[in-house]
Amino acid sequence: MADHATHVKKYVADADDKKIASIVKYCGIALQKRDSSLVSCSDKNELATVRDGFAKKKLGLEDGKAVDAALKKVCEKMKADHDKPRVTFYYLLAMETGTLDKLG
Repeated sequence: MADHATHVKKYVADADDKKIASIVKYCGIALQKRDSSLVSCSDKNELATVRDGFAKKKLGLEDGKAVDAALKKVCEKMKADHDKPRVTFYYLLAMETGTLDKLG
């Protein structure tokens, strides 16, 4: 959990630890393997999975075009990071879409 919070706070200094913990809990076992703990912005299938999974199911976002635009913005924010940790990506996506309150 500490590593996730540290990385999120690289982007959002006052990030909420409870919201980070909620994302970690949501991701569960996916965070145990390196490949599944990262988001690839160059993989359209990966971004579709984020849109149709986390964004739709956890954040309640239905507008695919708006979510795609938000995904693009998060990818742009994180472009300096070769590895984009899933927890940080999800936190920034929730911020970008104004749905942080849905994370607990």
